[in-house]
Amino acid sequence: MQITFLGTSSGVPTRSRNVSSVALRLPQRAEVWLFDCGEGTQHQFLRSEFKSSQIRRIFITHMHGDHIFGLMGLLASCGLAGNRQQRIDIYGPKPLNDYLQACRRYSQTHFTLPIKIHAVEPGLVFEDEEFRVVCNRLEHRVPAYGYRVEERDRPGRFDVERAKALGIPSGPIYGQLKQGKRVTLEDGRVINGADLCGPDLVGRKLVYCTDTIYCDRAVDLAQGADVLIHEATFAHQDADLAYQRLHSTSTMAAQVALGAQVQQLIMTHFSPRYAPGNSIQLSDLLAEARAIFPNTLMAQDFLIHDILRQEEKTLVSSAS
Repeated sequence: MQITFLGTSSGVPTRSRNVSSVALRLPQRAEVWLFDCGEGTQHQFLRSEFKSSQIRRIFITHMHGDHIFGLMGLLASCGLAGNRQQRIDIYGPKPLNDYLQACRRYSQTHFTLPIKIHAVEPGLVFEDEEFRVVCNRLEHRVPAYGYRVEERDRPGRFDVERAKALGIPSGPIYGQLKQGKRVTLEDGRVINGADLCGPDLVGRKLVYCTDTIYCDRAVDLAQGADVLIHEATFAHQDADLAYQRLHSTSTMAAQVALGAQVQQLIMTHFSPRYAPGNSIQLSDLLAEARAIFPNTLMAQDFLIHDILRQEEKTLVSSAS
């Protein structure tokens, strides 16, 4: 699982930051899932190593323009490519369908690719044999939702050498044992696959929360996540603005991460007011957050972050 930030500015783009969009790459499925799609997202795609044909799901948090103005253009371009058969599923607030239908009608755009729009409510949004996505309502000026992506646990490493030592013939039986199933051999022995597998590989968890002021629902959604992506529009010094506009400060984002006991916080959605030369810099926001939650990163456009499994983290730690 790999995260790429395609836009990290709030409200409007800047020379160095586009507006909100995050891509989640799932290499085992050759898929990309998008979270929000601000204006210019398809241009950011062109500057990345992604292909629009890889987009399988798009999750929209809320209906403010800096999170949706790029969606229609991206979908239209995908449709013009003309070589896509797989459907794009789009998840978001109830007005999202009306918005896209109006864009199609007034621009006379006819999609050639299949699209399905899902209106979300707090709870389960999507699940299959590998992943589960849930959402929860956040606290903003319009209905806004945070998303939690959970990878399902997988059986641990299958001990092939031990299986051979037990005289278990290779073939389809190994596949059943790898899944932890009980198998009866031709000689009558019953082998429990769980005995030949290491500890389960715990699934990774990613949480995306924007736009919102600090709220308990964000803490609940982020519980135990490997990575929490959380908006940090304002510095702590500008908390009054955060309360007026229902956005988070850097310290609020850190408090959510601390309360949820996440492994990593990555802040995004920064106000353009903290431009170079101003009295408050983005580095100040990072220092504020790290004072509360040390394992904090500040996103920038095209930052790539790998979400490692626990055993992979252990290997990396040992190697270093």
